Amino acid sequence: MINHLLKSKRSYSLEEQVLAAQEGDRKLRNYLLKKYQPFIAKSVSEVCKKYIDPKKDDEFSIGLIAFDRAIESYSDDKGASFLSFAKLVVKRKVIDYLRSENRQNNVVFSIDQEYEDEENMENPQEVKIATERYVQETESWQRREEIVEYKKALAVYKISFQELPDIAPKHVDARQSAIQIAKIIFDNVSLRSYVIEKKRLPINELMKHVRVSRKTVERNRKYILAIFVILCGDYLYLKDYLKEVNL
Repeated sequence: MINHLLKSKRSYSLEEQVLAAQEGDRKLRNYLLKKYQPFIAKSVSEVCKKYIDPKKDDEFSIGLIAFDRAIESYSDDKGASFLSFAKLVVKRKVIDYLRSENRQNNVVFSIDQEYEDEENMENPQEVKIATERYVQETESWQRREEIVEYKKALAVYKISFQELPDIAPKHVDARQSAIQIAKIIFDNVSLRSYVIEKKRLPINELMKHVRVSRKTVERNRKYILAIFVILCGDYLYLKDYLKEVNL
């Protein structure tokens, strides 16, 4: 398959190559892993806030494994580009790895502290506070990354992030209803495909699946689309928000 892709006059998209790799083309999969090493290193570097050497840094290995898993789990029916999806997967895996390392190091540090006072003068409590601060900053950074990706995805549907407060229904029941409609669209292959392709709601068809008036759907059209975008993407924190709103 990889030779066919390289020799073909047709330009195959990255998404098409990824799907071909999912079907068992190991050479193509290895080709993608090698070709996108700079992308992986850059994504890992953005998390670690330092230069990442692919040959030396463990964090790069974590990123490489995560990129391979992204190839395996990517689905083109969710409307997101592969690189956007892969970047989030890589960054989250590296963050999980750093958290794990911090927890382990903190335990070891506490046990050995009384024997290393002369070599390491940090106070265990200060270390704990610093570690907690690091986790908080990492989570804040991850939320910002999600917002950046979400803004880009919304723009495709001609919705701006800034207008979300204005388009959101004012009453809790109305918001929950809009979220349920978005879920109905997402769970229905035909409706989901239509929205992803046309970037608008299939009002006539949708009315067969919901119990609210056409006027209500049209009034909340943008908000429903905004929720649909979240459901289609790999948005950890935004999906937690939906759970809270939809209690």
